Amino acid sequence: MADRKAELERKKLKLEQMRKEREEKNRQRKVKEGGEEKKVAPTSSGQSQDLRAQTDELLSSLGIPPASGNDSQAVVQPVKETVGPNEGAPATSAVTTQQASRRKAKLTVTKVGETNIPPRENVTYSKETQTIVVDTTEKEGHRFGARGPWDYYDDHSDDTCSLSSLVRDEDTDSIDVHPAPTHHKMPHVENVHPTLTQEDIQKQEEKPSAPATKDSPVTMVKKVIELSEEEKKQIMMTEEFQTFFNKTTRVVERALDEEIDIFVDYAGGESEDMESDLRAGERLKLQRNFFDERWSKHRTVTSLDWSKQHPELLVASYNANEDSPNDPDGVTLIWNSKFKKTTPEYVFHCQSPVMSSCFAEFHPNLVVGGTYSGQIVLWDNRVNKRTPIQRTPLSAAAHTHPVYCINVVGTQNAHNLISVSTDGKMCSWSLDMLSQPQDSMELQHKQSKAVAVTCFSFLSGDVNNFVVGSEDCTVYTACRHGGKTGISEAFEGHMGPITGIDCHNVPGQIDFSPYFLTSSFDWTLKLWSIKDQKFLHSFEDNSDYVYDVQWSPIHPALFASVDGDGRLDLWNLNNETEVPTASVVAEGGVALNHCRWHGSGSSIAVGDDVGRIHIYDVAENTANPKMDEWSRFVRTLQELKQQAVEREEESSLGSVSMTSPLR
Repeated sequence: MADRKAELERKKLKLEQMRKEREEKNRQRKVKEGGEEKKVAPTSSGQSQDLRAQTDELLSSLGIPPASGNDSQAVVQPVKETVGPNEGAPATSAVTTQQASRRKAKLTVTKVGETNIPPRENVTYSKETQTIVVDTTEKEGHRFGARGPWDYYDDHSDDTCSLSSLVRDEDTDSIDVHPAPTHHKMPHVENVHPTLTQEDIQKQEEKPSAPATKDSPVTMVKKVIELSEEEKKQIMMTEEFQTFFNKTTRVVERALDEEIDIFVDYAGGESEDMESDLRAGERLKLQRNFFDERWSKHRTVTSLDWSKQHPELLVASYNANEDSPNDPDGVTLIWNSKFKKTTPEYVFHCQSPVMSSCFAEFHPNLVVGGTYSGQIVLWDNRVNKRTPIQRTPLSAAAHTHPVYCINVVGTQNAHNLISVSTDGKMCSWSLDMLSQPQDSMELQHKQSKAVAVTCFSFLSGDVNNFVVGSEDCTVYTACRHGGKTGISEAFEGHMGPITGIDCHNVPGQIDFSPYFLTSSFDWTLKLWSIKDQKFLHSFEDNSDYVYDVQWSPIHPALFASVDGDGRLDLWNLNNETEVPTASVVAEGGVALNHCRWHGSGSSIAVGDDVGRIHIYDVAENTANPKMDEWSRFVRTLQELKQQAVEREEESSLGSVSMTSPLR
């Protein structure tokens, strides 16, 4: 520090020498010009005083205090004695050269205090909380300002303080900075409102709302743009709006039609126990109806099918409405049994009455329909249109008669659409191309005329062998491929056209796939086996046309049938073979013409001749099989076979007695 002060003193002396040399030059120039040395001396003295004052002001502005009068005289006086008028120039040049070589030195003598206060930083979190930074005045001299939340785990105060003091000693030269001790404090947390942008502020000024308080957030009111009628119509006609509207209306209808009892007592009570006992006694109970005034009225249900991908969806086809000639002749509706909505999920139609329909098993978005004109049509619920996306041609290569039978058979990677019509032709189609069938076959028995097929069913787990029912009261077995392609055997026993046929397909301990059921206009149901051309048993409890029959998907001995009297019958062959186990009559005096079990086996859908679909719940003790149902059904079949043999013997004896001559 002493060397520093000595250097400053030397610089002061050099400044004084320079000042005196400049004054001497001015004085000599005045003497030469005026020629009178006595007059110039006072003038030079006055100018010297002015120059000294200007120099002092300049040094003061730079922060250097001027030297006192005694010191300057003591320093300058020796200069006057040693520097003469002729020797001033060389001395002045030497001093100037020495000054220029040392101009890079920094001249500071004042004590400057420096304080670094960082700006306050507001950190806003997503949960609408903000950590307010602790006041930095308590940490004066802390180089890095406010402390973050990590300071509660890592302490950096010692390192930062020492670094700060080193930097400041280097800058301020003689100032010793001692930072104040810091104290750890928890940050102050309070709820803050979202920051408003300039655009939000302008909107708020245009649309003033209630003033926001400290605890209430600012509510922004958006200005609603009013559309003209023409703009509204243009938006409503767009495909995006139609897709959005159709989707949202289905969702809203589901929500509005739901009936939820919020006062359900799960602890139970006496009244609920009595009600559950009554329900247990009801083997068939009507759950709901499906009917649409616009599309179902005055139409007859021609087919039913449940979706395997979406078990709550049911597709139903309808024939023409004679009272409304301007409406499409064929209609196919998809109903949703999961929700209480009363309108169909999808509406499809075509220009010919739809006689059969089904879901494409391996394509959940496709619905297939067989029409009265012989065409096969294909609908897609992903397309925002109700008309078919594909249809088969009306040509001799395809069907020319009504198609009453369609079904998708095969596996996920190899499947086909099989269709059979009353012209006796069976066609195999690919759903990707309906322009022509992949394969076709004429169904003829012993080179006679073609079989007018009304219904068909594939054997369980088989895509090659199937059975068909015809208008000539006969049942036939047939094969798609192999050496016995076409009709192979005939089963006679009915006295009227066959209306329904279904093969046994319940998986279980024992295979019952050879057995199948048929229904007919002769008011009877019959049980058959493909191994025997004679029926095993005839169920003759009905008093009208029996339109349809189907095995239960889970119970080996249970099946359902519907007739023209509006009766739905459930037959459990392990309990009774002469009368149905449960029976119910539809209201309104309608005729039931189709029935389809739900895949769970707990409910069944039936269609009538006025366009209404009835969903019935089957009691658990009736629908669900017991462990011994398969073995019991084996014994039941053995008894029925024994009775069939006795019946044949009696009929043969009767025929012999009638043909023998009288004695």
